[in-house]
Amino acid sequence: MKGDMILQVENLAVSFSTDGGTVRAVDRVGFELEKGGTLGVVGESGCGKSVTALSIMRLLPIPAAVIESGRIVFQGEDLLSYPPEKMARIRGGKIAMIFQEPMTALNPVHKIGGQIKEMYMLHQPSMTGEQMHKEALRMLDMVGIADPIKVLGLYPHHLSGGMRQRVMIAMALAARPDILIADEPTTALDVTVQAQILELIKKLQQEYAMSVLLITHDLGVIAEYCDRALVMYAGRVAEKAEVRHLFKNPSHPYTQGLLASIPSLAGKRKTELTTISGTVPSLKNLPHGCRFSNRCPHRMEVCVRQAPDRRVVSGDHTAACYLVRQGEGQNAHA
Repeated sequence: MKGDMILQVENLAVSFSTDGGTVRAVDRVGFELEKGGTLGVVGESGCGKSVTALSIMRLLPIPAAVIESGRIVFQGEDLLSYPPEKMARIRGGKIAMIFQEPMTALNPVHKIGGQIKEMYMLHQPSMTGEQMHKEALRMLDMVGIADPIKVLGLYPHHLSGGMRQRVMIAMALAARPDILIADEPTTALDVTVQAQILELIKKLQQEYAMSVLLITHDLGVIAEYCDRALVMYAGRVAEKAEVRHLFKNPSHPYTQGLLASIPSLAGKRKTELTTISGTVPSLKNLPHGCRFSNRCPHRMEVCVRQAPDRRVVSGDHTAACYLVRQGEGQNAHA
């Protein structure tokens, strides 16, 4: 792995207590985030992407959620060992998060100005009220809001979805964090606004020298904005690699299925789209072996009996699949 690591997640396991018993939503997940780099986490809904992000932020619903094992190492220290008051200084100050739906993330009964200023009260309490007001205006201007003075006096419901998301970005960056976690930041936005928001995050990342953890279900976004990619399936890591290697040599059948299902303008017209057969298994009834085994076209007997460990495809490209030839840079079925 090149570069310095600012965040390392090691063997993270998270379970939830439900009426039907305990389910493990994240199982032995591990990855690294480089300083100044962008890691894209991709997978279907319910694969554990958001739970992983909330674990890093220590925002899981307690007591229903329990981190059973693992380490989340930020700048050399395990965040899971931090007491609540110390973690509160990290959250928003050093690691900030943009949530999927800004209408629920923003407080509906407080004006935008007050919500941005609260970030400075928490993380820069020495600032005067006038300084906070000027900084709030500057942040709104920086994220492309045309009339920041007016917006400071508005409530969230007065703003469009794209403007609310820009406000969320302004709040997230107010304390100049080292890491920005963007959890599907363009959900429910139209295509044009999606591109604007992603370009804004990319621009601000370069200006602030931040590391970005970008959670998405869109492989096109991964290809365009990320350096590295982590593919998750049913709570586990299926594959991780540099983006160019992942797209050139997808080595897990799930990754191959995702890439094959992307429509192509170069394809023959009116042909049936490629899909991944079957459905994602319920967390209450997971396969004993590989969690993709019930949908995999290359399933073998061993896949049903025992889950594969991570295998090296080449360099730091790894995939959890028995069909991967260790270190040979190719698939056994390629």
